[in-house]
Amino acid sequence: MDERLQKYDDKMKKTKKSLEADLATIRAGRANPHILDKIQVDYYGVPTPLQQVANITVPEARVIQIQPWEAKMVKEISKAILTSDLGINPNTDGKSIRLVLPELTEERRKELVKDVKKRGEAAKVAIRNIRRDANDTFKKLGKADVSEDEIKELEEKIQKMTDKMVKEIDGVVDVKSKEILTV
Repeated sequence: MDERLQKYDDKMKKTKKSLEADLATIRAGRANPHILDKIQVDYYGVPTPLQQVANITVPEARVIQIQPWEAKMVKEISKAILTSDLGINPNTDGKSIRLVLPELTEERRKELVKDVKKRGEAAKVAIRNIRRDANDTFKKLGKADVSEDEIKELEEKIQKMTDKMVKEIDGVVDVKSKEILTV
């Protein structure tokens, strides 16, 4: 691949990866430990990702168990979960925390699918912005001894990359939407 196109291809792939990571935090039917990825816990005065202070497991389909490495972290973790936007009340026995995920209602599933589609649309806008930046860069090359045919070819290639990535993003959104709607 032309090195002039490579950096834009990398940016597009990063945008897709970012969307996939973002969608992994959205809860579908099963318990998914990734819904806790954004939660920070106050660990000796330092905001620390939950995964770094506890072991997270999924013992049952709709239960997430959090086993802190230090018993005194149970209260801090419970507090962090309560103040997050998860909307789940943690159950604690003093040593570990259990999150029982309620069954999603039909209405909530539809809201989540709308949210997934909105995030997918934002990713596609980011991809198109990358294409625009690439085309602007290619036009500037025209002033620096690069033939118009070569610029046209670069613009066509970036358009093909954009179309391919938009299609891949649509696929990611469709997979997540089906996962959410599956009861």
